[in-house]
Amino acid sequence: MTLDELRRLDPKKIGSWPIAPKVAVLVLALVLILFAGYWFDWSGQMEQIDAEKAKEDQLKTTFIEKKKEALDLPAYRKQLEDIEKQFGALLKQLPGKSEIDALLTDINQAGLGRGLQFELFKPASVETVHEFYAELPISIKITGTYHDIGAFASDVGKLSRIVTLNDIALSANKDGTLVMDAIAKTFRYLDDDELATQRKAAMKEKGGKK
Repeated sequence: MTLDELRRLDPKKIGSWPIAPKVAVLVLALVLILFAGYWFDWSGQMEQIDAEKAKEDQLKTTFIEKKKEALDLPAYRKQLEDIEKQFGALLKQLPGKSEIDALLTDINQAGLGRGLQFELFKPASVETVHEFYAELPISIKITGTYHDIGAFASDVGKLSRIVTLNDIALSANKDGTLVMDAIAKTFRYLDDDELATQRKAAMKEKGGKK
């Protein structure tokens, strides 16, 4: 059809139009209907479908992670039991409050047994308290031969209770002996009352930070 023929078509008499214009109008109407449906309805539904798919993928990932955790739970429990056993074994190496005096005597005897001369052996007046144990520093100053001081340090390391030597400084005397200044640290576990006090203080501090 020519352009003039298209212009002469009467929109009120579409039924009498030739086949080609009718088909074109129907196709255009169909396109408009599809576009309107997508714009006003389908686009929102598609976005919702995409959101639900993303949510489904997230739930699947969470399920897989939870399933893996459930399968690993026995191993985690076994690991926790092993850690608790190791912790208990270490805790037994810490003396109680009543055993500190005996431990201090052991340290002193370790030095005297090696023929060392104590010029200073002064436990701190105040302990440093941690979550489940207390730390007691002891300032020591001993004089003796290199061999004897080394043997003393070895003996301290072999005590049944944990003792560490820190901040070690050595100096030589004119007679060939050595002077060792150090901080020996002993540790003890807190009794039930002290642990309860520590927990209350920690809870109070935590509440104060809020």
